[in-house]
Amino acid sequence: MSDATVTLSPTENVINAPATEVDGHDPSMLISMRDIWKTYQMGTEKVHALHGVSFDIPRGEYIAIIGPSGSGKSTLMNLIGCLDTPTQGQYWLNGKNVSEMDDDELARIRNQEVGFVFQTFNLLARATALHNVELPLIYGGVSASQRHEMAKQALTAVDLTDRMSHKPNELSGGQRQRVAIARALVNHPSILLADEPTGALDSHTSAEIMDLFERLHSEGNTIIVVTHEHDIAERAHRVISIRDGMIEKDERIR
Repeated sequence: MSDATVTLSPTENVINAPATEVDGHDPSMLISMRDIWKTYQMGTEKVHALHGVSFDIPRGEYIAIIGPSGSGKSTLMNLIGCLDTPTQGQYWLNGKNVSEMDDDELARIRNQEVGFVFQTFNLLARATALHNVELPLIYGGVSASQRHEMAKQALTAVDLTDRMSHKPNELSGGQRQRVAIARALVNHPSILLADEPTGALDSHTSAEIMDLFERLHSEGNTIIVVTHEHDIAERAHRVISIRDGMIEKDERIR
């Protein structure tokens, strides 16, 4: 299926764009991507990691982006998370056109709008779970008393009330990932963006983490999971399949 005809939301696509579109995107959507290209210069050769990708994501969606190695899914994740900007095309996040922002503006948007969950947890080894969760709030200039309370609430939300004072080496892999999820949630971001969140976990713990994502989604969080594992993708409610830098399939599965 070509990107020009791929379904963008449960009811609409680019060809039959809604009458409410402004500047080529639907302002009611949390995410709107239009004709996104990402090209890298590799010596004398240009490598097209993404080829004209377009889709919408409404608030409260639970999406998996799946594709094999080299498909472009990691490049797409970096663009969604404002870690990079497209070579061509437009990207609106929560009503803001982030596709042409400079590095400082992107950093500000990342801290406000995106909570990241990584495969390797990325926790500070010498810091407690509570302090690890507080880190985004420190960068955001939140007062000590307020960030302490917000971090406690985030850890409670992932069922780690009794592990707040533990350091990462005192926690299991699943508990470390829960700390990472709490850290991602503490700023109340628009998107929880998870990159291979179960890649370092055994199958039982993976299932527990995916159960947690399902619960967080049911509480109103927008969740995007990037994975190469079909069983993980099938836990989402909508799956976007990427191959050769293009959307191969976009389907709602529940």
